Amino acid sequence: MQTNKTKEEIIASFNPNAAASLETGLFGLPFTAEQSDIIIIPVPWEVTVSFGSGTGNGPLAVEEASAQIDLHHHDFPELWKRGIFMDTCPDELIMLGRKAKDDAQSIIEAIEEGEDISANSILRERQEWVNEACAMMNSWVRERAEYWKERGKLVGLVGGDHSIPLGYIQMQGENHKEFGILHIDAHLDLRIAYEGFTYSHASIFYNALEMVPQISRIVQVGIRDYCEQENNYVKTNSERVSVYFDRETRKRIFKGENWDQLCREMVGKLPQKVHVSVDIDGLDPALCPNTGTPVPGGLQYEELMHLLNVLKDSGKEIIGFDLCEVAPGDDGWDGNVGARVLFQLCGIMAG
Repeated sequence: MQTNKTKEEIIASFNPNAAASLETGLFGLPFTAEQSDIIIIPVPWEVTVSFGSGTGNGPLAVEEASAQIDLHHHDFPELWKRGIFMDTCPDELIMLGRKAKDDAQSIIEAIEEGEDISANSILRERQEWVNEACAMMNSWVRERAEYWKERGKLVGLVGGDHSIPLGYIQMQGENHKEFGILHIDAHLDLRIAYEGFTYSHASIFYNALEMVPQISRIVQVGIRDYCEQENNYVKTNSERVSVYFDRETRKRIFKGENWDQLCREMVGKLPQKVHVSVDIDGLDPALCPNTGTPVPGGLQYEELMHLLNVLKDSGKEIIGFDLCEVAPGDDGWDGNVGARVLFQLCGIMAG
């Protein structure tokens, strides 16, 4: 990092056309945290995952892949000059997550074998401890996001499983009287304490809606896998929850509507201030084959880009975002897609 130069001097001397240097950071940019307008908080946490794993390595995979992305962004060609910096997750939190994951997996395995967790004191205590560990992660995310916000930074999260943004969303509720969430996902994530885990990745938006009354509307896009409990929650909370089921959206397109019309309808339901939450499995699994719970269908890459741009062009304020469930495979493809989605999210937030 060129810490002995001002930001203006770095911009003047930096060559955005050159290959990324090993000494540079996220997206190959040479700025320090203080010189960057955008801070990305990595949260390599995947404690309650119940199918595929690997999302804990998502932040690193996205960071490594970002070095291969050309900086002349199609929609925001000057974006790189704002500065984008990847924060550091403390080792203590990483180790806590690994221990909690081991305990959570033993509980999940017991449930799959038909064991009653409430009748097993050892597993019950273990489950309670996992919930405490997840609460500690939420507190750290909340405090870290607040730390950077107080310094005038634009803040995004990269996970990790989809439980990670709860603390940030709670902080948004403290700072804004009203805001909405644009949620891209294959799943509703409205389960109540899934598998006994209060802060399960499958419960993130049930928790957010119940804990943060300042959320006036959540618009969920790409949904194609959900349970009866979640569907009932949607029906009984229609004043706050709008769902665009992938199959129904495709039917409308097949019958003559176009994606731009649908995007404008989706964005039109959101209030002026919006947090964007992207689970990478909201995309077609061809774009994220290693994510933990892939589901056939989903958005194409440019469909997501257009939706995000419609949100930006609407004049609404993007107050934050999170990108979750990027699980790297052997070929780096998921990290590559994740890094490009991250670059777009930075663009719509910073403009």
